[in-house]
Amino acid sequence: MRYIGIDIAAETHVLAIVSDEGTTLRKPSSFEESEAGYKRLWEWISSPEDALVAMEATGHYWQNLFAALTARGFAVTLLNPVRTHHFAQESIRRAKTDALDALNIARFAQQKRLAPTKLSDEATLELRELVRFRDRLVQEQGDQQRHLHRIVDLTFPEFTRHVRDLSTPLATTLLAAYPTARLLSGASVSAVAAMVYDGRHTVGTALATSLIEVAKVSVGAHHSPAYQLQARCACEDLTTLRARIKALESDIGNTLDRHEVGKLLTTIPGIGRTTSARLIAELGELDRFHSADAVAAFVGVVPRVNHSGKRTPSRGALASMGHASLRAKLWMPVLVAVRLNPWLKAFYGRLVAAGKPTKAALIASMHKLLLAVYSVAKNRRPFVPHLPTPSGATP
Repeated sequence: MRYIGIDIAAETHVLAIVSDEGTTLRKPSSFEESEAGYKRLWEWISSPEDALVAMEATGHYWQNLFAALTARGFAVTLLNPVRTHHFAQESIRRAKTDALDALNIARFAQQKRLAPTKLSDEATLELRELVRFRDRLVQEQGDQQRHLHRIVDLTFPEFTRHVRDLSTPLATTLLAAYPTARLLSGASVSAVAAMVYDGRHTVGTALATSLIEVAKVSVGAHHSPAYQLQARCACEDLTTLRARIKALESDIGNTLDRHEVGKLLTTIPGIGRTTSARLIAELGELDRFHSADAVAAFVGVVPRVNHSGKRTPSRGALASMGHASLRAKLWMPVLVAVRLNPWLKAFYGRLVAAGKPTKAALIASMHKLLLAVYSVAKNRRPFVPHLPTPSGATP
């Protein structure tokens, strides 16, 4: 058996090969991320028989190489860089180079006898790209909203007392036309009241009158073209981002309809289409987890037990490892689920009644929700809650 370790980089990868006994069959050699580089790779590794390729999942740089290797029939395993880093520390290695990393990856695969990684299906990969693209757009939307808030604080601070959310079509329509208090103070009530902000609704006389009156006595001291330009650009960007996010959510929904497990997850109260798509995107094929507890450990909603000697604390903090961004995104769905999902609501209520802190009960509910996600995905069946029988009732 040949174990082929590849250290992934943006433009040039490094390969090393070791035998079943750990003997180096090919010293670390580099090849480029190009047609010529791949030709060198095929010459070095030849047949896929009796070969396992191991590489770290570094950013997105591994994806083209993974696809090329699997297309030629090679078994490929993707590694968590944390595991290979700790493996390198076992040898007390004092140097770090791409060549040494490639050899370390090959030896790690040889000693651990790793199983090949199964690439997710097309719908799962598409959901992953769409969900992460949506996250980037939402982040940009938040950045533009914060920037607009700064400009409004300087030009017309009283505006947010009448229009609370600056990301709404109402706010961006008004501020694009009248970005400063001085400009709005000279406008006519009828003109502002007739403005259409979402294709259907108008600003209205009451709000237009209130805004113009307060604009006349505003304490905003900045009205120069520089501030007007920033406000108008931020409003334009927010309008564009709103439309893109709406269209993207439609694409996510259409893709989710082609995903069997994704559609089934929406049968769990509290998990909508966006959350279902996120779970599929970040967890991938749930069949790769050997148990529901493994899913919870991957996300990081398990306690970190730290008992040693006489030190036996009654409570354990949340594990620091895990998918922190997914945990953060699941927080709001859990808050919804403990109100709308009778099964999870009962579980959460029992924990709170037993004296558990609210946050600890919510984290336990997130763990419980992930168990339901795994069960639905594994059994390929809609969610059916098993509510406890009320005391004294006949089952």
